[in-house]
Amino acid sequence: MSQRLYYHDSFLYSFDAAVTEVAGLDDGRVGVVLDGTAFYPTSGGQPFDTGTLRVDGGELRVIDVIDREENDTIVHVIEAADAQALRPGMQVHGEVDAQRRRDHMQQHSGQHVLSAAFVRLFEMPTVSFHLGEESCTIDLTASELSEQQVESAEALANDVVTEDRPVEIRYASPQEAQRMGLRKLPPRSGTIRLIDIRDFDLTACGGTHVRTTGQIGPILLRKVEKVRQGVRVEFICGARAVRASRRDYETLTQAAQVFSTHIHELPSQARKSADELKNASKMQQRLLEQLAEYEARDLVANAPEVGVVRIVERVFGDRDASYAKLVAQEVVSSARAVALVGTTAGQPTIVLAASPGIEINCGALLKQALAEVGGRGGGSREMAQGGVADRAKLGVVMRRIHDVLQAWPNQPQFR
Repeated sequence: MSQRLYYHDSFLYSFDAAVTEVAGLDDGRVGVVLDGTAFYPTSGGQPFDTGTLRVDGGELRVIDVIDREENDTIVHVIEAADAQALRPGMQVHGEVDAQRRRDHMQQHSGQHVLSAAFVRLFEMPTVSFHLGEESCTIDLTASELSEQQVESAEALANDVVTEDRPVEIRYASPQEAQRMGLRKLPPRSGTIRLIDIRDFDLTACGGTHVRTTGQIGPILLRKVEKVRQGVRVEFICGARAVRASRRDYETLTQAAQVFSTHIHELPSQARKSADELKNASKMQQRLLEQLAEYEARDLVANAPEVGVVRIVERVFGDRDASYAKLVAQEVVSSARAVALVGTTAGQPTIVLAASPGIEINCGALLKQALAEVGGRGGGSREMAQGGVADRAKLGVVMRRIHDVLQAWPNQPQFR
């Protein structure tokens, strides 16, 4: 059994204890059990503490902390190479990473305040909580959450922070806790550890918490999304909220400089630019279609005939695959023709198309020609498209299809 020192003092960062067990873990690391510890293990949505264990042989880094509930012990995980000098009975000095602990206290206590705010305002209980590296989330029992509700809960939570209410640790039986107004009774018997935010919230919890709500710092709600069990609210507290606000402000400032406007005008400026870009893109597409039409007419006019079919071949070096496809489509729609159009702009690409009624299977022909050089592609009888690794292979495929077209219609396998 490990005495959980953090239960009574969340601000305890250093302590002395004796080693009671040293054992290898399944992942090759080593677990160290002490008779007492201030290190918090992963539990209840809150991550583990990190820090060091100091012994005569040096300093050992604690990289994980596990709650072994079956025998009520806390396992401090260290690298195997660092644990060779440890033996049961040895005295160690533990040092918890204070910055990480304070961050976890701010987030966890902030969660209690925020969850209580949603219950008080909208009767939306929290069903789960997660404290992540960058942000935290609570899942609420609700079908939806409006922007006004989010702002109201955030405002109430920050009012409680500003009031700097005492946050106290209490212990009670389940019956006593219910009489005290516990927000949610846990499914366990025996003495319950309670976190009491004066005249605002009483919750069963084994985590580390601040002494007053003012130590939480600002509570900032970031995002709301639907999840299977209700609505998920992402939030951050304290120093995290300050860092995120600074980062957001710098990002907005840089974006505003790009648009030569104030950060408060960014949404309207961004919408205006998006509309202009959309209109410009439509205009560019229309111009490309017109250019492709003119180019197709010129290609058809100068293309050789095989029987009553014109064979159009062209490779572009400065046009992309979408333009090559436009040209091929214009060729086969303006004349009885077969279009073999390639491009070396970007990934080398080939488009093969045939006018309706021409007995040639573009998909089968292109697929076979591409397979011979390791390319990939395919399509229908009327149009197919594919790509190759380099320009040399593009030339090989173009010549292979050229030879087939010149011999057409004596190629029954491609009909």
